[in-house]
Amino acid sequence: MTFKNPFQLGCFISFMFLNTMLMAQTTDTNTKIEDLLAQMTLEEKVGQMNQYNGFWDVTGPAPEGGNAAIKYEHLKKGWVGSMLNVTGTEEVRKLQKLVVEESRLGIPLIFGYDVIHGYKTLAPIPLAESASWDLEAIEESARVAAVEASAVGLNWTFAPMVDISRDPRWGRVMEGAGEDTYLGMQIAKARVNGFQGKDLSQPNTIAACAKHFAAYGFAEAGKEYNTTDIGTSTLYNTVLPPFKAAVDAGVKTVMNGFNLLNGVPVTGDAHLQRDILKGKWGFEGFVISDWASISEMVPHGIANDLKHSAELGAKAGSDMDMESYAYVRHLADLVKEGKVPEALVDDAVRRILKVKFELGLFDDPYRYCDAKQEEALLYHEDHKASVQNMALKSMVLLKNENTLLPLAKDQTKIAVIGELAAEKNSPLGSWRLGSDDGTAVSVLEGLKQFSDNVTYASGPKVFGENANFLNEVVVNTEDTSGMDEAVALAKNSEVVVMVLGEHGFQSGEARSRTELGLPGLQLDLLKAVQAVNPNIVLVLMNGRPLTITWEAEHIPTILEAWQLGTESGNAIAKVLFGAYNPSGKLPMTFPRSVGQIPIYYNHFNTGRPNPEPNVFWSHYSDEENTPLYPFGHGLSYTNFAYEDLKINVRDDGTVKVNAKVTNTGDVFGEEVVQLYIQDKKASIARPVQELKGFQKVGIPAGETKTLTFILTDKELGFFNHKHEFVVEPGKFGIMVGGSSADGLKGGFTKK
Repeated sequence: MTFKNPFQLGCFISFMFLNTMLMAQTTDTNTKIEDLLAQMTLEEKVGQMNQYNGFWDVTGPAPEGGNAAIKYEHLKKGWVGSMLNVTGTEEVRKLQKLVVEESRLGIPLIFGYDVIHGYKTLAPIPLAESASWDLEAIEESARVAAVEASAVGLNWTFAPMVDISRDPRWGRVMEGAGEDTYLGMQIAKARVNGFQGKDLSQPNTIAACAKHFAAYGFAEAGKEYNTTDIGTSTLYNTVLPPFKAAVDAGVKTVMNGFNLLNGVPVTGDAHLQRDILKGKWGFEGFVISDWASISEMVPHGIANDLKHSAELGAKAGSDMDMESYAYVRHLADLVKEGKVPEALVDDAVRRILKVKFELGLFDDPYRYCDAKQEEALLYHEDHKASVQNMALKSMVLLKNENTLLPLAKDQTKIAVIGELAAEKNSPLGSWRLGSDDGTAVSVLEGLKQFSDNVTYASGPKVFGENANFLNEVVVNTEDTSGMDEAVALAKNSEVVVMVLGEHGFQSGEARSRTELGLPGLQLDLLKAVQAVNPNIVLVLMNGRPLTITWEAEHIPTILEAWQLGTESGNAIAKVLFGAYNPSGKLPMTFPRSVGQIPIYYNHFNTGRPNPEPNVFWSHYSDEENTPLYPFGHGLSYTNFAYEDLKINVRDDGTVKVNAKVTNTGDVFGEEVVQLYIQDKKASIARPVQELKGFQKVGIPAGETKTLTFILTDKELGFFNHKHEFVVEPGKFGIMVGGSSADGLKGGFTKK
């Protein structure tokens, strides 16, 4: 090897030194793990594979009886590897002290929590963040969440959820990135990087967890905890890539799910967890079950009892048992009986200890227990600014006829109608376990900062008072009290801002719905107001795509605002009054009706895709085939024109795609420029289009930007029926545009 100058030589020496240091650190850690493992009894090893939920007030006396006393004794014996739902530096420190100072080996605990889109200061729900298509902002959002969570003693989050889903009936679509695999891959990497940072040993980072491995987003009928039954092409080409992207980004843990996949509970699926995840992909972290999912193999009809569940889970590669007590009660006996090789237990424990070493917990078990940091970082002003920026980027302008938006600051007689307009709780969303009730800025509060001409009427009360994480939301469908007052206000106003949608606890885990229209009397209210004043700006607050066909036909302006977290009202007001130009694009298709579900942009052609003069073609007799709003759709307060598509197949086999985008309006705007391909003929059928690139660019009024995309084999290939990744020659279609439904079209031939 030769060097042209001293600088190159210096860089090489620095690289080799750094690489040697990293290898030495890795070797040193592995040596420490092996030394520790050699000292552990079988029961202590199994204990590392056991996770308990928080169970008593650690600031009070030790529990004296029942299950709590058993957990307490297990902690002292070193039979617990992790705790979840224990927060606050005082509580975490006392539990950590109990284990480190009283158990035989003093192995520190790792503390987990559902930090889904923030801890105290809440960002938009993940589906909303995905609508931003802004990877830097999404990474920053996860970073803020990690800073706050680590400040209260936590060092592990059960996020990001990287499940792809095409069914908005499933309430957990709010927790993911939507329906597209490519977008989901990029967002998975951004969130892992945000949570874990560049150095996991720093005390303001937390270990991430990619979930739910695998295919939980395809639960039949969109029903929570339901069976999944998909083909291997869908598994390999749609479901698995975001998990692989998370692994490539260095995610430290993976969570399996509650679902069957092709007849096998994923918790007990060795092919998924050992062959693919830990084998082909080389994942070095550990796998945790979902809550009690190991024990749930009994009702699934796969395991005889809890002991059998423990055997199946351990053999399949589920390294840590969350709250089913299967391992702690039975795994040591299974090893002694020869039913589970101790080598599998050792492998699981190595993985768990490795993450604890990487978090720096062996260097300082109390590194996440700084009470001063806890006080300083919760609800920090910088965090509020960050989540507001994320909220601004997450909104999608679905429709803006008659240019009702942006509102003029001197607009007179602005009516604000809808119970959700004054809500300070619902905008926080479903996964907000660490936040405080009533801490969202309401839409009404935000609007009043821009105008003194705002008058409010709630209309009928739709949602019950006691909506919470554990119970179903009670919805009013009969009591119209307040309707007349709202209609009267609308009649005497210049413009009406109606804030309607779902309560925050109507989406999320266990919140499946069969009807996706506006809950309760909200559509009746909207129709009554529209009859007296059609100048309506409809602001939707929801956690999933809704069926808003009547609304889209009759209401001139619709802003999809999702559930935007702590700074909801401030962000929405800025968009409504034009202080921020919306730039979001839909990460999921909006159906016309529930009967179209699953509906998604990257579907396959049928053998009869085109209209015929008779009934014998692929269609509905009572509904259109097209969505109400397609994947990638989103408007702006300006307009963008696309032209001059150029496609060049280069000598190295890559494909260079150029297109010009011009801001033809009067104001600065950001556009998400999307590139789609179609593999027109392949060894297995390929979708009618697939997202394979996007760029979010800001363009001043009247200016043009030329964008360049490079397609490689990674974008052009797919997994065939043998589960092999292949890139086949043939003709490809290309589209570059502002949504999946419209753009410049061209093509090329790959040899």
